Amino acid sequence: MLVIGKGAKLGMETKITKLLTEPLVVVNVGLSKFAKSLEEQDVDVIQVDWMPPAGGDKEMMDLLDELL
Repeated sequence: MLVIGKGAKLGMETKITKLLTEPLVVVNVGLSKFAKSLEEQDVDVIQVDWMPPAGGDKEMMDLLDELL
């Protein structure tokens, strides 16, 4: 999971201060149960439906790597 602050700006304030004082947006990759749990706590969540290439089949991934 990647957690970022909304409207983050670079400047005199540290990134940690910005992170702790701004509303959070969580980018969840994978299990949607994590996203649902955060949404129930009124946290903004972006759900990314990701799966390994070729369904995780090592032989097929090797073939795809050769093509690219």
